[in-house]
Amino acid sequence: MAFVSFRRAPLLALTSLTALLGCSPVQNTKTDTEALQLKSADAVTLNQKVAAPSPLVYQLLPRVFGNQNLTNTPWGSIEENGSGKFADIDEVVLADLKHMGVTHVWYTGVLHHASVTDYSAYGISRDDADVVKGLAGSPYAIRDYYNVDPDLALAPENRLAEFKELIARTHKAGLKVIIDIVPNHVARHYQSLSAPEGVQSLGAGDDTRQAYARNNNFYYVPGADFEVPDETNRPPAASLNKLNATQDGHFHESPAKWTGNGATSPKPDASDWYETVKLNYGVTPDGKHDFPEVPAALAFAPIEQHQGFWSTQKSLPDTWYKLRDISRFWLSLGVDGFRFDMAEMVPVSFWSFLASDIKAINPEALLIAEVYEPARYRDFIGRGKLDLLYDKVGLYDTLKAISQQGIANPDAVDTAQIGKRLTEIRDIAPQMLHFLENHDEQRIASPEFLGSAKRALPSLAVSLYATEGPFLLYFGQSLGEDGSETGGFGKPSRTSIFDYVAAPAMARYLKRPDTKEASKGAASMEAAGQGQLLGVASLPEELELRQAYSDMLALADTIKSAGELKILPSSGPVFAFRRGPYLVTVNFSDKAAVIETFNGKAPKPILSIPASQQTELAPWGVRVSLVP
Repeated sequence: MAFVSFRRAPLLALTSLTALLGCSPVQNTKTDTEALQLKSADAVTLNQKVAAPSPLVYQLLPRVFGNQNLTNTPWGSIEENGSGKFADIDEVVLADLKHMGVTHVWYTGVLHHASVTDYSAYGISRDDADVVKGLAGSPYAIRDYYNVDPDLALAPENRLAEFKELIARTHKAGLKVIIDIVPNHVARHYQSLSAPEGVQSLGAGDDTRQAYARNNNFYYVPGADFEVPDETNRPPAASLNKLNATQDGHFHESPAKWTGNGATSPKPDASDWYETVKLNYGVTPDGKHDFPEVPAALAFAPIEQHQGFWSTQKSLPDTWYKLRDISRFWLSLGVDGFRFDMAEMVPVSFWSFLASDIKAINPEALLIAEVYEPARYRDFIGRGKLDLLYDKVGLYDTLKAISQQGIANPDAVDTAQIGKRLTEIRDIAPQMLHFLENHDEQRIASPEFLGSAKRALPSLAVSLYATEGPFLLYFGQSLGEDGSETGGFGKPSRTSIFDYVAAPAMARYLKRPDTKEASKGAASMEAAGQGQLLGVASLPEELELRQAYSDMLALADTIKSAGELKILPSSGPVFAFRRGPYLVTVNFSDKAAVIETFNGKAPKPILSIPASQQTELAPWGVRVSLVP
């Protein structure tokens, strides 16, 4: 196995790489591939400013990330399939992320959420399996906002202390910590056992006789009891019996609460978020807002003006204060920012209120929001004062569709759609967070997406170099994780967030060698001065892909800060753009392309993946060149 260094490469020392992932040499010539001549004069300029260095966010689920148990039995318990721990994310792992250019680590699934696993020995009341998805449970069904999940601790009774140690390790490595806050809903069995003295649990003071009251934390269906949906993808009885748990079709909740996605029936559908209940932010059942709205005049105003506005408001819905106190608690422990789940289901004015408070405590806190409605982007950024929104509906969906078309029918690929997506967000481009994978999306290497991780490299180049906003890298993505595990509740193509599973490529990369293995060399990274190795057990193609990611990430800030974005009039599956002296060309297809010249001269490649002749672009190829 060849030696591979994972430190960020010197920016101008990058040269053409050897063929990646077994791609065959380019055989096509001008006789069977359309030659493309790129002309600077025909470029379309999308921005008039130079992008500043932007964060690189790394998302990982601790439960899966460090799990070395590759049993992956469907519906397997934590004893059968194992679970990663906070302790697995040690100094070596964090130094590795730092060397790859990561700035923020988003620890997903940290908060204590509903689960079938029995922790009653630690004073934690059991969850009812009828309102838990999977055995491990959804990380987005929070049952206690003031503690962390016991699955992730070596000693469950000391779980919060172990997470504090992880925060300290992350900061020592020069990285910042992001965790989820799920503002729209909580688990049906929400019960804060760890809240600080004087903090009332959500729902504790509600008037349950009313469907809605301004200071109720939940919505109710007075006079009706909750009913479990008929079909909930139940675990096999044998799996439940091992855990001394049952799904008997009953869960006591009287009166019934509205379900997390807004379903008002006491018996939600199995497709509803039946394991959760919706929080009330002062929005009446008929949609009226029972709170002061942040003025439209404050859109895109400095945060200080928003802070001034909220300082004059004397009474707000109780849920606003409870979520504010939750964010304050985690900030006090050293958390550096939050990813807000389904932010679009919560009023925009609340975001101004919460962001104002968070930024008063930590002006550098990074606030990321999951929003899927492009027509509302500017409202959440301008009036809501959220730092970053998902660019899912725009660029991600477009790149996915183009890449899949490049497999099915390369001649029909129209990369002009990429320019349209970039144009649509040009005024808010720095506030859009780009990604190719996350816990909600299919793994690139899965047959349902692209079937091969290398086919995403053109999308990676566009996401890194043609945008103004930061990038999100999902754990295992740079190793070609394919999400093929059948967890039980979770299905293949996505790494399950509901089940106890391990991610094989990630487990191989993190497996620590014994002395004999270390002597073989393999992939070396001297992290924290300890000389420990990562990647020793990885497959060669996994390390080659990771090197490609590392090389491409190393160029991101240099290219983005080199000049304004100019999209060149490329055609078919080839997309080309320029920033300053850097010319980037990518090929979204299984067919090679010929690129003759740029303004009549041959550019000088500084990065070519996979390696190919200077005037040819290999299938799924990426090339960065210096223009004459």
